[in-house]
This record gives sequence, structure tokens and C-alpha cells, in this order.
Amino acid sequence: MDIAEDRKIKGSGTKNLFENPILEKLTRSHFSVPLTILAIISISLAYLSFTQFNIATTTFVILFVLGFFSWTLGEYLIHRYVFHMDDDKRWKRWITYTFHGIHHEYPKDKDRIVMPPAGAIIISSIIFGGFWIIMQNYAFAFVPGFLIGYLAYAFAHYAIHAYQPPKNFLKWLWIYHSIHHYKHPDKYFGVSTPIWDYIFNTIPKKKK
Repeated sequence: MDIAEDRKIKGSGTKNLFENPILEKLTRSHFSVPLTILAIISISLAYLSFTQFNIATTTFVILFVLGFFSWTLGEYLIHRYVFHMDDDKRWKRWITYTFHGIHHEYPKDKDRIVMPPAGAIIISSIIFGGFWIIMQNYAFAFVPGFLIGYLAYAFAHYAIHAYQPPKNFLKWLWIYHSIHHYKHPDKYFGVSTPIWDYIFNTIPKKKK
């Protein structure tokens, strides 16, 4: 059976991705574990930026803020072009389902709302390596902001799926992401902010 054959949304429950128990365990995590790991990595990089590379405080702050807001664009592009890429080939269906499709099928499965620890470490290492090639030592200031941007996104994403919407101005985040899950999976790719959906016109058209 094709792994992506049945994608009907389940109200609750979970599903194994792998028969191997070790591999299956690596796909699951309490949300606090990878977020703690990434926070430690971010703090460590920031510490090194001051103690080893003597990056000025003003420069650090500017790069950190740029990194933080750069994540919002990264969030949008990854969600749209990787997690929701055209699944016209079997390997694409495997990627989209394994990394994101199962979350759409079981949106209330709390163990798969955020990236598991192994993935967090591997992907953060790749991200740092990529930015270091471009920015050299300044990556030690930019990447912490980028990772903290991811933490903010991941925390919001977990809260949206795990808790009822609050009775305040943040309620729109719950509504916005629910539309993506339950009505328009090809729209609203931003989670922490709608700005890129408006810029790239991936918002549902209003009916006349």
C-alpha cells in the first residue's frame, strides 16, 4: 500500500510510520525536548559569538533580529515547497507524508507536532553550516535568532494543536491554521505570521 494513499483527517489517535521500534521512536517526542535542545544550541552559539569571535553587541542584535525574522520566510517556504510539494512521484509522496502528511492525517497527535530531537540536531547543524559558508563568523549571531524564530513557531504550532483557542487577540492564530488543516491545505502556509501568504498570494479567495 502506498504510504500516502489514505490521508483522511482523523479526529484523534496516532499511527506508526515504521515497523522498526527504534526508528518509530525517533519520529516521536514531547515538544519540550527538541525545543530545549535548540535553545541550548542557540545560547551556546550566542555565547561563542561574544567570547570567541568578539562580535560587537550592536552587530549581534541586528543579526539576531534578522535571523529571527528570516525564519518566518523559511517557515513559509519549507511548508509550501517541501511539506506540500507536488506528490506526483512515489519518493515525493514518501517525503511529504513522512515529514508532514501524517501530521495532517492525525493533527491532534501531540508526539508529532514538532520536530523530534534527532531531526532537530541534524537540521540545525545543516542550517548552521549553510549560513556559516555564507556569513562566516557572523553566523554565530544570525543562527541563534533563526533558531529562536523556529522555537517561537514550534511553541505556537504546538499550542494551536494541543489547546483550545484563547479568548483574546491570539485566537486568530488558531483560526488561521485550522483553515489550512481542515479546509484549504493548499493555502495559509504561514503558521506564526500570515505576512508571506499575503505577499505570495496563498490566501483563500473570498466568495462573492
